[in-house]
Amino acid sequence: MDPVGLPLLNDSAMPAAPVERADAARNRAKVLAAAAELFATRDPRAITMDDVAKAAGVGRGTLYRRYPDVVSIAVALLDEHERLLQEKLLRGEPPLGPGAPPAQRLAAFYAAMIELLDTHANLVLGAETGGARFRTGAYQFWVVHVRALLTEAGVPEPNSLADALLAPLAAEVYQHQRERGLTSEQIIAGLTQLAHRVLG
Repeated sequence: MDPVGLPLLNDSAMPAAPVERADAARNRAKVLAAAAELFATRDPRAITMDDVAKAAGVGRGTLYRRYPDVVSIAVALLDEHERLLQEKLLRGEPPLGPGAPPAQRLAAFYAAMIELLDTHANLVLGAETGGARFRTGAYQFWVVHVRALLTEAGVPEPNSLADALLAPLAAEVYQHQRERGLTSEQIIAGLTQLAHRVLG
């Protein structure tokens, strides 16, 4: 664990991942590449497991052995991008990383999340449909991070406020705001104001 209670990445206490067979690795790469193309070009909520299997050229059994549903595929595709952001929150330069006041860190986190959504909104929509958002490991990481910032700032009720401060980052909210004509810069400006009003 890091000093504010966030789980460290690549923790040495974690068991080693099992060695992947060469054919399984090839199939996984084909599935993820095909799914990435589908998520980039179609409504993520309309993609089915059959669509992914057909696009990847693998059997349904092969697909289901590794991924139980489309959400799990989207989560796998997002994993690398979210891990990079987690690493910056833990060990990066301030204000995103440690060393800046809580309000500045929250504003920087908001900006980084909007940047992630700018690039991967369809993947996030695929991974976070409905209540699935709250079950991802990444969301739990964000909750711990925001709660730690609230606690450091001495804000009452950090447990209830953490989810409230993450609500504007839901992919559906982001998509709605962009469809209304808001730019990423405008969304970030509003979230920065929110961060400073709550934590400033």
